[in-house]
Amino acid sequence: MRHRSLAHSGSGPRGAPARDAAFNALADPTRRAVLDLLRAGTRPAGEIARAFPISRPAISKHLKILRRAHLVDEHREGRHRFYQLNPEPLKSVDSWLEEYRRFWTASLENLKSFVESEYEKEISAKDLSENKTHIHPRRKDS
Repeated sequence: MRHRSLAHSGSGPRGAPARDAAFNALADPTRRAVLDLLRAGTRPAGEIARAFPISRPAISKHLKILRRAHLVDEHREGRHRFYQLNPEPLKSVDSWLEEYRRFWTASLENLKSFVESEYEKEISAKDLSENKTHIHPRRKDS
């Protein structure tokens, strides 16, 4: 039972396999860093590899996963391979995340309203208490 993974089987929403491939690719910090590097524009494979403290074959494996997830496009010029970011699959990830953004935005707005109303009640009660003290001061009989 330990280390058992759950997977949704059956027919899921359209685009789910592509989104899953994108999430798998994005799960690794090195691959996210490669995508960050490619946001600045097309880069040759050698330049990408030099930007990381891991071996060229390791970077090649990361690029292969990014290609399979369609997050990067590759083109060749002679013996050189060039990579560029393909942001299209990220739209599917973003639309999935949007549902959670809506949830958290609504939850935070509800929390804000609750805290503000509690604060107003506290301030009103304090003001009422202070007003009673000033309106009806106690007199000490001598």
